[in-house]
Amino acid sequence: MASITMFSQTTLSPSSTKLSSLTLNPLLYPKPLRFKTNRKSFSVSSSSNSLKALIFDCDGVILESEHLHRQAYNDAFSHFNVRCNSSSQQPLNWASDFYDVLQNQIGGGKPKMRWYFKEHGWPSSTIFDMPPENDDDRAKLIDTLQDWKTERYKQIIKSGTVEPRPGVLRLMDEAKATGKQLSVCSAATKSSVILCLESLIGMERFQGLDCFLAGDDVKEKKPDPSIYLTAAKRLGVSEKDCLVVEDSVIGLQAATKAGMSCVITYTSSTADQDFKDAIAIYPDLSDVRLNDLELLLQNVVAAN
Repeated sequence: MASITMFSQTTLSPSSTKLSSLTLNPLLYPKPLRFKTNRKSFSVSSSSNSLKALIFDCDGVILESEHLHRQAYNDAFSHFNVRCNSSSQQPLNWASDFYDVLQNQIGGGKPKMRWYFKEHGWPSSTIFDMPPENDDDRAKLIDTLQDWKTERYKQIIKSGTVEPRPGVLRLMDEAKATGKQLSVCSAATKSSVILCLESLIGMERFQGLDCFLAGDDVKEKKPDPSIYLTAAKRLGVSEKDCLVVEDSVIGLQAATKAGMSCVITYTSSTADQDFKDAIAIYPDLSDVRLNDLELLLQNVVAAN
């Protein structure tokens, strides 16, 4: 399993540095678009093709979205005048550097806010004049903020200014054309993921997915492997025959814990993470073909 430097609750702050430098996987890099590395060759039988299902994460993979989520959170904090410090003159605002660390350590919007409020104090707001003191009121606060944030995020997606990351649509089409099962598994709220997929990959591709799961569909968020284990079960395939496309260590850990191979297409906020358990690392999917991914998975099978 990939090792990751976890920030303690007392050290995660807007001034925190990013995670440790990227560690390259010495396995196969078919198209090393950013890093120079030696290609390690394997003897692979053409009949050993084991790729049966291609599974995409959404945020960071299908679209580079973390800055959009941060904007939506900050808009929610401003709308409800959320203040963790009674002496603060301004609503809570998560800075870019802080959010890069936060979103790569804690999956899901509600867990992010719950962690933050536990560490920095439960806030006053227009929802509750005084900071909530019992579990029910705290849950109501987080639910209200998350619901508003989700609707704001949808507005941003609907604006037409967001496009899918390079290579994603072509790779999806190649998978479907060759009879592979295609799935999207995201830790985000289901309604926002549906909107993203309908807007960015199109209704036909969305309806053609063999499996679609969001954070609402499982009890535990990534890096827990539940969402990927559930996907394999619904697809009716073995975990070893699945290949996951992720952008972060949290997603990579979820995939590998589920017994699946994973390739990384990193973003500006995840580029410095340690992806040593990924079987390949790309800056994007623009030069990656389905055949490249099939060969990667064959090599993993052969090496094992």
